[in-house]
Amino acid sequence: MTTGTTPALVPDFDDEAAGRKLAIICSKGNLDMAYPALVLANAALGEGVETHLFFTFWGFDMIIKARMGDLKFTMLGNTATHLPQGLGGLPGMTAMATHRMKKQIADLGVPEVPEFLDQIVASGGHLWACRMSADMMHLTREELYDGVEDIINAADFIEKTTEAQLLFI
Repeated sequence: MTTGTTPALVPDFDDEAAGRKLAIICSKGNLDMAYPALVLANAALGEGVETHLFFTFWGFDMIIKARMGDLKFTMLGNTATHLPQGLGGLPGMTAMATHRMKKQIADLGVPEVPEFLDQIVASGGHLWACRMSADMMHLTREELYDGVEDIINAADFIEKTTEAQLLFI
C-alpha cells in the first residue's frame, strides 16, 4: 500500500564543502553593513567554500582605497539602535557612533575593513568590482583596493558564480 507521500530528501554531508560556492553582493558601504559580508566570507573560506564578493553601488566604499579605512556608522534612520531617531541628526553623533562601534569590533579581535579584506584574499577569496558602478562613479582600477581581481559586469559575475549560494547585503 502506498501513502502517496514522496520520500524525504536527505542531504549528503560527506565532504560537504567540496564544490560549494558562496557569492556575496556588497551593496552598502556603512560600517555596520560591511562586517556581515566580511564575516560571512571569512567563515565560508574557513570551511573550504569558494567565495566571491561583488562590490556594487555604495558597497564600493569598502574597496576604494581613499575610503575603505574610514567607513561610518550612523544612527539616523537605523531603528535597530533602539534610540530616539532625532539623536542621530545631532552634530557629532555619527562620529561618536562610529567610534563606539569600531571599539566594540576591535575589542572582539576583529580586524578593520582593509585588514579583513587582506585576510579574505590571503585565504583565497575573490573580490570583484561592478563595471556599471565603477563607470557611474568615474572610478579607475588604480583607485581600488589591490586585492580586487577585476572590474566586471553583472553577467560576468553571474557566470563566475554559477551554482553559488547568493547573498545580497
